[in-house]
Amino acid sequence: QVQLVESGGGLVQVGGSLRLSCTASRVIFSITDMAWYRQAPGQQRELVARIGSGGITYYADSVEGRAAISREKNTVYLHMNSLDPDDTAVYYCNAIDIRKTEAWGQGTQVTVSS
Repeated sequence: QVQLVESGGGLVQVGGSLRLSCTASRVIFSITDMAWYRQAPGQQRELVARIGSGGITYYADSVEGRAAISREKNTVYLHMNSLDPDDTAVYYCNAIDIRKTEAWGQGTQVTVSS
C-alpha cells in the first residue's frame, strides 16, 4: 500500500508562509491525483488543494490566491502565504492511484500564531 510522509509543518506567525511536502513510497500503481486536506480542532476535514496527473489544479475558496500546489513525480508540495489563525490545522496529504485506491499521510500540524 502507498505510504505518504508529510513534512514542513510547525509554528508560523500571522502573515507568514509555509511550505509542506509529501512523498509517496511503495507506489505500485501510478498515482493520478495528489492533494492536501486540513482538519482544524472540532471541524471536518476539508480539501485545501488538489493536483491531477495532467497538472490541473483545484483550490478551496479559503486559500485561492494565496496557495500553490505543485508536484514532482510522487512528491507534492503546498506553498501558502498570508497565513492567519484560521489556517491552523493538521494538514494531511492524500493520493489516489489509477485503481482509485486512496492513501493518507499521518498529518502535520500547522499552527498560525499572532
